[in-house]
This record gives sequence, C-alpha cells and structure tokens, in this order.
Amino acid sequence: MRKTLLFLFLVSSTSSLWAQHHDHHAQNVQLLENIEPQPLIANAIRVGEALSFIGSSLPTEYLENLNSIQEMPFTKESVRRVQEILDPFCLASIEINPESRVKVFQGAAEPILMEEGWSTFLVKVHNQAHVTSVIEAESPNSLPVLHRSTGNHRMDEKNFLSAGQLDNRFLEIQMFNDRPLKPNLSGFDLEYAIIQIFSKVSGKKEVKIGFNVGQGTQDIGFRNTIDILFDIQPAVKVTFNVNDWDGASTIASFIVTDGIDRFSKSEPQSYYPEDYRNKMAMTRHWEEPANKALTHKISSKNKLNGIYPLPSRRVASRDEFPDFFFQPQVYRMDGEYIYLPPGKFQVVYGKGPEYHIQHKEIIVPEKIDAMEVDFSLKRWINMASLGWFSGDHHIHAAGCSHYESPEEGVLPEHMWRQIQGEDLKLGSNLTWGPSWYHQKKYFTGKDHPFSDLNNILRYDIEVSGFPSSHAGHLVLLNLKEDDYPNTSVIEDWPSWTLPILTWAKEQGGVTGYAHSGLGLYPVQPTDELPNYVLPKMDGIGANEFIVTVTHDVVDFYSMGNTPAPAELNMWYHTLNSGFRTRISGETDFPCISDERVGSGRIYAKLDGELSFSNYMEALKIGRSYVSDGFSHLIDFQINDVVLGDNNSELKVKKNTVLDISVNAAAFLSEIQDEIGSIIASRGEYQSPYWHIERARIGNSRKIPIELIVNGVSVEKQEIIADGNWNNLKFDFPIERSSWIAIRVYASAHTNPIFVLVDGNPIREKASAEWCRKAIDKCWEMKSVGFKKEEKEAAKMGYDYARKVFDDIIMQAD
Repeated sequence: MRKTLLFLFLVSSTSSLWAQHHDHHAQNVQLLENIEPQPLIANAIRVGEALSFIGSSLPTEYLENLNSIQEMPFTKESVRRVQEILDPFCLASIEINPESRVKVFQGAAEPILMEEGWSTFLVKVHNQAHVTSVIEAESPNSLPVLHRSTGNHRMDEKNFLSAGQLDNRFLEIQMFNDRPLKPNLSGFDLEYAIIQIFSKVSGKKEVKIGFNVGQGTQDIGFRNTIDILFDIQPAVKVTFNVNDWDGASTIASFIVTDGIDRFSKSEPQSYYPEDYRNKMAMTRHWEEPANKALTHKISSKNKLNGIYPLPSRRVASRDEFPDFFFQPQVYRMDGEYIYLPPGKFQVVYGKGPEYHIQHKEIIVPEKIDAMEVDFSLKRWINMASLGWFSGDHHIHAAGCSHYESPEEGVLPEHMWRQIQGEDLKLGSNLTWGPSWYHQKKYFTGKDHPFSDLNNILRYDIEVSGFPSSHAGHLVLLNLKEDDYPNTSVIEDWPSWTLPILTWAKEQGGVTGYAHSGLGLYPVQPTDELPNYVLPKMDGIGANEFIVTVTHDVVDFYSMGNTPAPAELNMWYHTLNSGFRTRISGETDFPCISDERVGSGRIYAKLDGELSFSNYMEALKIGRSYVSDGFSHLIDFQINDVVLGDNNSELKVKKNTVLDISVNAAAFLSEIQDEIGSIIASRGEYQSPYWHIERARIGNSRKIPIELIVNGVSVEKQEIIADGNWNNLKFDFPIERSSWIAIRVYASAHTNPIFVLVDGNPIREKASAEWCRKAIDKCWEMKSVGFKKEEKEAAKMGYDYARKVFDDIIMQAD
C-alpha cells in the first residue's frame, strides 16, 4: 500500500481559507489501512496544536472531530477517521518505499496561495522504510533571489543571477518541525507534517515542489516532484499616510510583524531561521552573535517574528521600493504602501533617535483591495532647529550585509532613502574594497544630485580591502580624485597608511581612521580609563594612528561603533601628549552594524546653512560631539571660549577657577524595559558598544554627565533623561595645561577645549610614554604586512614618530 503525503492549506495571520478545500485530486490519495491507531492519533493531535501555534488553526468543526477521536476506542475506524479529517486539506501525498525512495502525488486541497503572505499545508507521509531523518521540501521557485557580498572587488561569477532566474524565484518554502512536532520523522508507518509557503507575487503560477529524506532518496524519473498550478490571490494594498511632527508629509521607518513564530528552533533560547537572509533581519545588535543560542531569554513580544515584507524575498534593485533584506524595517514616504495579507499586524514606527518610537496595531480585512493607515510622528528633540546637524561619515552601499548579486551593491537612491528615513542630515557613502570597481563610478567629488536643503548624500572612500588595511582602515572625505597616483588596480596602492593620508590631504581631503577601537583592545584586561596597558595592535582600527598623528595628516578619530574603552584610551593618551585630533561619529553600516544608518553619529554646529563644506569645516575644528542620538551635549563653553571658536583654545593663569557650562538633554523610557535591561547588562566589549541604556543609573531614569579633564572624570552631575534641557555648570580650579570635555559614557562625548596654563603645552609624561611604547608594538604587528619596496620608508615614518614622542617625554620632564 502506498504512502501518502498531503498539504494542509492555511493563510497567514488571522485569515483562513480552510473552507475552500476540495477533493478534485482525491483520486491520488488513498486511505491507508493496517496502521496502529495510537501513534497516528498522537501525531494528529500534535499537528492540530502546531497549526494553532503558527496561526493556522483547523476549522472548529474539524478540530472538534479530531479531538473527539481521542475519546473513542482506538480501532481501524479511528485510523480511517483521522485520514478523512485531514486528507481533504492536503495538497500532495508522498510515499517512501522500502528502499527509502521518495515519490510524490498531488493531493486534494485547493492550490491557492496568498501574495505577500504565508499559506500552510499538511504533509501526509506513508513511511514504508521507517526512516527517521528530516523531511525536506525543495523547489526551484524558492531558490535565493540574492547572494550576500563575498567581499571580493568584483562579483563572484558563480553568484550571478539573471532576470529570468529572479522572475521564477517568487516563493519561500519551509517545513515546520518545531515543538509540539518533532524535527525528524518518527519512523512510524503514517504521520502528518506541516509545510509553509510564502509567495511574493499574485496571479497564476506553476510551481515545482519536491521532497526528500536525505541526499539520494529522490525517486527516479522525476517522481519525487510535482508541478502545481497555483492561483495566488492578491494581497491588500496598504497605503501609509505619514505626517511629521509639524504635519508635513515625510518618510519614516516601519517594522511590520504578525508575531507568528514560523522559524522556531527547538533550542529554548534561539528562534532564528537557518537561511541567513531572514536570520539577519531578525537579529538585532544586542542579540549577536546570531549563530549561537541567545545569552538572554527574550519574551515573545520582543521577538521579531513574522516580518513583512519577507526579508529573504526582498531585492532592492528590482522591487518597487528598495527594502534591504537584512533589515526588519522598511522606509515609506507619505502616500507609499506595502502589500499585506488579511490579518492582524503590529507596526513599530519612527524616524531616527530624535523621534519617539511608536506602536500601532492594524487589522487588514478580507475581501478588500486597498486601505489606508495614518501615522503621525512625534519628536522628543529637534537638533537641526538649534543649528546642530547630524551626520554619519561611514556608510556603505556594497559589502558586508549588502548583496553582490543580482547587483554589486545598492544604488544611490537606495542609500538616500536610508539617510532620509533616519533623519540623518549628512550621509557619507564610502566606496571600498567589495565591489570597488562597480561602485566607484558613483564618485564625483561633489554632492550627489539627490542632495537637498535638508539632507546631503556624498560619495567618498574607505581604504579597506586595500594593501594598507591591516594597519588601519582610513576614511577619506572631500576628495577630488579617488585613484591613488600611478595605480590601476587596488593591489598597487601603498601597504601602510601614511602615504595615503598625505595624498588625501594634498588634494584638500578630510581624513581619519575608521572603527578606531578594533585592534586597540588591551593585551591584559583592565577596567581603568585611561589605562596604561598596551593595545594588541592586531586589528583594522586606528592602529597606525599612533604613528601618523605625529605627521599632522589626521583630522579626526572615529567613535561610536567599537568598544568605548578601546576607542577612548588611545585618543585620551594622544590628547594628553599635546595632539589635537578631533572625534567624529560613525556607524560603518552595514558592517559593524546593519540595523540602520546613523546609529553612531556626529552632531556639528554649522556656520550658516547645511552644506558639505560647512560640515567638513565644523568636523575639522571640532565644533561637534559624538552621540548615539539619544543624549546631547551642546553649548559647551569654558569662560568665554565656546567649543570650536578660537581653535577651542583658552589661555589662563595657574589656579584659575574655570567657569564651565553645557546644555544636556537625553531620553530614556521612564521604566527600563526588557531590551534596555539586556543592553545595560552586556559587557563593554559586546555590542551595542554605544547606547544610552549603558548610561542609565540603576533602574532610574537618570544618567550622569561627566566633566573630563585629561581623560579623568573629575566631577559628575545627574540629569533625568526625559528629553528636557538641563543647563549644567562646573567650577574647576586648573593647575596645569589640560584638555577638558563633557561625556555621557558610551552615549555622547564632546570634542575638547584646550586650556593652556601660563602658556605651557599639554604634556602628560605617562601618556607620552604609553604612546612611545605603542609605536613599537604597532611596528611589531604591522611591519610584516608592508611591501618590501615600502619598508624603508615606513621605518623612517615610524622613527619620526618615535622621536616626536621622545621629545614630548623630555618636555614633560
């Protein structure tokens, strides 16, 4: 007697099409006899429970009939009734013969799917071989529509996807085998399984579906697959009416979920799917790493279950709206839309850290074509209205989380939407190693034409994936030329950073190191800051900065996206030695973080209107602060010197009592929620590295505002992070030349004001000695990566830096 595999049909969320089953394919499905009733009934009950769990319950009548079987004597009649209840809802039948070969037939269920929604079917398995392996579904129509970047300078040819291939890949298919079901077949003669199918499109579509229970188990002659013509019902067009805080039309970020855990795994603290295309969208920075069980148990309400549109079927270059597959959110302007199946959905929406995060439930009815939903945004602060403009000098359109196929990264208009959707006033899109030869065509040395009075998009360079990358990645802004002299390929570029920085400065570039803390972790753990433990110098952050800072070719030092102690320690020591490199905020999207652009950002006070040249000037002179966007430090002033004026320099006599003031504001939820508690409990070397929750004092709504003098916190004042401004004043008697800044640890940090006492330079001997030793450590770790023909020049550059710090140490004496 042949085994039968059947599909049970359900639709995503609260809507159901169970009532539409038919028996027009019933001739392919036989009722099996000589089956032990008790295991079959147990399996059928678990299937019913699993269907309810994933939001696709059996119709009440059928569920009651199934449950009533448990009260009857377990006989042949019981076996027949289970099959009569479940078989009419099945779409295919499968038979595993004694040789473990799989043969499939179409079943009795109506072949109907839902556009942009999940449909669920049962699989009835006649297991003559009693195999206990995993049953897998496969389809050429569910193959990937994209391939993540390999990091190569050009697309890997094996990842090329043609337009025809993409048009034929409109499904997502997966078996549901989590509790209360079992991950593997039981080995019993007859059992039911569950398959889920998502369709991106509507209309008539022929789909090929196959099954196997391990490699080589497919039957010969294509008998393990079936071809089904589906009628895919159109989804509902849901238009978003998006109004800004002032009533104007705007763009916003939307995370739309139905809360259904379709990808669940049996591990109690992991709920990620196997396909990285969906896993990446479901994984937030406080949950990383994604390939291991979570370190914290998360309640269902805080899981990103049932994301719409489905991340794994998003293709920014082909879709009407360029939604990135690795993000849970989509960005929509006023009047734009998404397609949803009938059901209930939760929407989380906002527009960057200066806006409140809001929640709304929407219900999409059945039997309608379109509907509208209103969203009104609310700000808690408006920094641009105060003359402070946000920027992120380090975002990418290719590499890391981006795809390299079907296109080599995304387009300028796709990044423009991200910048606008996070209310980022300046986005510096850096072309780098991955897909370099394709992406560099967007470099012009000017603002991109999309730029307007409110937002600027600019293409520049990160020197990463180049021969010098091992010594530290460079951010080169305001370039006029993007090819290093006398080079034709990346491999021709220098293998250390000083020549590149010098070249960039000669053409008017604004230069700095990226993700500074990488490679600057201390060789021995320490809780002190500043500390005098040497850095490992084994990474790609501001490692060679300790050398090039002495050559006066570095304008800024990046912060906000690597561990704060590693970032700050190097910067503090160079400031203590008398150097004046400013800081700027960055994300390195979508590499260190792919959640959103501007999660680490700089706020700059501009002279005049928003323009790229004005922004670069503010960055260079340090009229700015780094922030995660949830805490703000403005109007920093010591005596009559305002940050950024007079080169941020103040001259006083010894023992002068400094009059220090700053306006501070921040926003935390009144009560710390589950996610905030998880972030606050994570170590300093775990992401997110900069986040306002790290500054929360206990479970209160307060945060400390610190006065920093030569890297040491000398005084703290507390404010309530309720969004209101607080004018704070500090009195500090100064005895020796020092730099002074204001800090909200791991959330915001101003640039320094340099206070010179009796005309003396800033000289902290212990810091200069630390820097001098760090140069030797850097040479030890990096010189092995220098090209042979460049090694002598590099040695001269390092020796110059050694002499500079030797002189500083002598001056400090």
